[in-house]
Amino acid sequence: MPRAVVLIDGEHYPPVVAEALVSLGREYEVVAAVFLGGTEKIKGDDLQEEAERLYGVPVVFGPSPTVSLLEAIERFAPAVIVDVSDEPVVGYAERFRLISHALSRSVSYAGSDFRFEPPELPRIACAPSLSIIGTAKRVGKTALSGFVARTLQSQRRGRQQAARVVIVAMGRGGPSEPEVIDGLGVELGASELLQWSRQGRHAASDHFEDAALSRVTTVGCRRCGGGLAGRPFVSNVAAGAEVANSLKPDLIVFEGSGAAIPPVATDSRVCVAGAHQPLDYVTGYLGSYRALISDAVVLTMAEEPLAGSGNVKEAMRGLAELVPEVPVLPVVFRPRPMDEVSGKKVAFFCTAPRALEEVLTSHLEAEHGCRVKLFSPNLSNRRVLREDFGRPEMAEVELVLTEIKAAAIDVVAEEAERRGIPVSFVDNDPVEVAPAKAGDLEALSAYLADVARERFTESR
Repeated sequence: MPRAVVLIDGEHYPPVVAEALVSLGREYEVVAAVFLGGTEKIKGDDLQEEAERLYGVPVVFGPSPTVSLLEAIERFAPAVIVDVSDEPVVGYAERFRLISHALSRSVSYAGSDFRFEPPELPRIACAPSLSIIGTAKRVGKTALSGFVARTLQSQRRGRQQAARVVIVAMGRGGPSEPEVIDGLGVELGASELLQWSRQGRHAASDHFEDAALSRVTTVGCRRCGGGLAGRPFVSNVAAGAEVANSLKPDLIVFEGSGAAIPPVATDSRVCVAGAHQPLDYVTGYLGSYRALISDAVVLTMAEEPLAGSGNVKEAMRGLAELVPEVPVLPVVFRPRPMDEVSGKKVAFFCTAPRALEEVLTSHLEAEHGCRVKLFSPNLSNRRVLREDFGRPEMAEVELVLTEIKAAAIDVVAEEAERRGIPVSFVDNDPVEVAPAKAGDLEALSAYLADVARERFTESR
C-alpha cells in the first residue's frame, strides 16, 4: 500500500478523525498526520501528546500548515498526501499552496473528491538541459528562449569549438513528427517561411520563430491540452528530445507552451510569469507549483500601462515569500528588426496589446530610425488583420515589420508579397528594469546553464 501522510484539523471531533484514519488504512499505509490548526475539539494541556493518543500515529505540528507539510514529507517520505481537513482551518487558496508544495516534491495529493498527481518527467536528454516554462500564454517564453539560447551559444563558442545549443519547442500548432530547422545554416526569411506555409505547415510556429530570429537549431514538437500542473494531454516532446540527442548538442533548451510544461526532466528550469497577470495566477493556484520547481523567475511585462509599479512590487514580494532563495528578474520586451530599417516608413504587426502602441512605436523610431505609419496588434485575429491592410496608412508603407506569431506568415507575409512590399521579421529583446540591472539576464542565463551542467554531471 502507498505510504500516506494525512492532513487533519482540530475543528473535527477527534473520534471522527480517528475513524477516518482507520478507514484510510484500508487503502494506504498511514505513517503520520499533519495537524493544520484548530483546537476547539481537542482537550488537554499537551496538544502533541494528546493528538498522538487520540489519532494513533505520529502527528506533526508547526508554525504554519506549509512548514508542517514540508517537515512531514522530509521525515516520512510519503507517496501521497491525503487531505481530510476542511474550512475554516484551510481555505481554497491555502489548499492550492499545499498542493503545489507536495507536487513540487513529487508527492501526490488527494482529497475526498479530487486528486493531483505530479507530472511524470522521464529523463531523456543526453546533454545538460534547461526548460523555460510559463504561467500563461503570451508572457514571453519564446522571446526568452531565443535570448537564452543565443546568449549561451555565444558564450560557449569561445570555450568549446563545436558548442551547440538546440531548442526543443512544443506548440499547439507544431508538427505531427518532430522536425529539425537548421537556424545556423539555412536562410530563414519571409520567402522561405512562405514556402513552408504554402505546403500546409504552420510556419509561424515557435520552432520556426526560434530558428529564424535566434539563429540556433530547433526541434519542433506539438502538444494538446494542459493540466493544472502543466502536463500536456498528448505531446511528441519525448520523441523530440531523442531527435535533439542525435544532434549531439552541448545544451538543450526545452520551451514550454502556454502554461504547459515540457513533459521531460531537465537539469534546470526558469519560470516566466507576467507582472500584468493577477497575482493569484503567479503565486496562487498552481502558479505556485511552477515557481517552486524553478531555479529562477523572470517577471515580464513589468511596465505601465500593463502593470503599475505597485503590481510589480506586489508580485516580487509574493515570489520572495514563496521562493525566497530563487532569483526574480523583472523585464520588459522591446522590438528589434532583423534588418536595417533606418529611414523606412513601416507597418508593424505584433501580438502586443494596443496599450503598448506608443511605447513600442517610439522605441522603433528612436532606436532604429524608421517611421511607423501603421501599428497593428492583431496578429492573432485574421479577420481584423486583413482589414488592417485596407487602412489608408498602408499606402505609404515601404516595409512590413512583423513578429513571427499566429498569422504572421499566412496572412501578413502573403498580403505583403501580393502588394510587393518587403517583409522584415522582428524579435522581442528582453530588457531588464529596476531593481534588475543591465546584464543581469545574460548572467542569469549563464547561471542556469552552469546549474544544468553541474546537475547533469552529478546524475551520470
